[in-house]
Amino acid sequence: MPHITFLFPGQGSQKIGMGRDFYENSSLAKELFEAASDRLKIDFTKLLFEENERINETAYTQPAIMLVSLTALKLLQSQINITPQFALGHSLGEFGAVASVGALDSIDAIELVHYRGKFMSEAAKDADGGMMVVMGLSDEEVEQICAKARDEGKKVWPANYNSDGQIVVAGLKADLISLEGVFKEAGAKRALLLNMSVASHCPLMEPARKPLQEYLQQFLQDSFAAPVISNVTAAPYNTKNGAIELLSRQLVEPVRYKQSIQNIENDTDIFIEFGEGSVLKGLNRRITKKPTMSVNSMKSLEEALEAIKK
Repeated sequence: MPHITFLFPGQGSQKIGMGRDFYENSSLAKELFEAASDRLKIDFTKLLFEENERINETAYTQPAIMLVSLTALKLLQSQINITPQFALGHSLGEFGAVASVGALDSIDAIELVHYRGKFMSEAAKDADGGMMVVMGLSDEEVEQICAKARDEGKKVWPANYNSDGQIVVAGLKADLISLEGVFKEAGAKRALLLNMSVASHCPLMEPARKPLQEYLQQFLQDSFAAPVISNVTAAPYNTKNGAIELLSRQLVEPVRYKQSIQNIENDTDIFIEFGEGSVLKGLNRRITKKPTMSVNSMKSLEEALEAIKK
């Protein structure tokens, strides 16, 4: 069997209708939806399959994405006994990675990220934060522009190292808007404010750290079947204490997704992304030559199973 790394997407991949193919064609998927709905007192079929505004509220977006990702994972695992070489997520997705190696129960993980979303929303009330994607500049150029802006009293930080030439910056919305022209003058092909009200992965999220740590202590198990790659360090961890520290630090430090993939690509034959869309597959095309498959439908599930069994 090839060496496989599991991947889990983060916030931004949500859309109405995600997970429907799984739900309508699998009793296992229906059981997971019902269990999550019972635990969180949220009707996930309404949240995911009917037009509503809550799907874009972070306290609901996060468990919705986690439910669909873990449903895709469970469907694969029901067909084949598989332990990954590594597990890795982008932001929110790191919680799915931890669940995929047995250190979090699936329904616990869905509840945990619901609380994470609440804590992040509460932290965001203290500041009008946002995030901006910057295309076409090097990591160093973006870091230097942000550092200079902070020296001038602005609150902006690199937040997501997605791929060469693509970085997301987080901070106060007004400060981000003030830098749009600066990025473009430096040669950025694009500097676009994202439709987000939360400034993730920067010091503005500090108020969310302690309450999240308390829930991590409650839900996490010291039982890792494989290492998880930390967003913060781009290095593996496999203990409960490590997870508590790194998953809470992740709120206030940047996601080093590009570096994480680069650090493990030589030990990986296939990357498999679980959940809606194929955002990470798209990023991986710009980072590694190793293939990435996305499991987001029953058809793509069968394709992934065939690739694994080759």
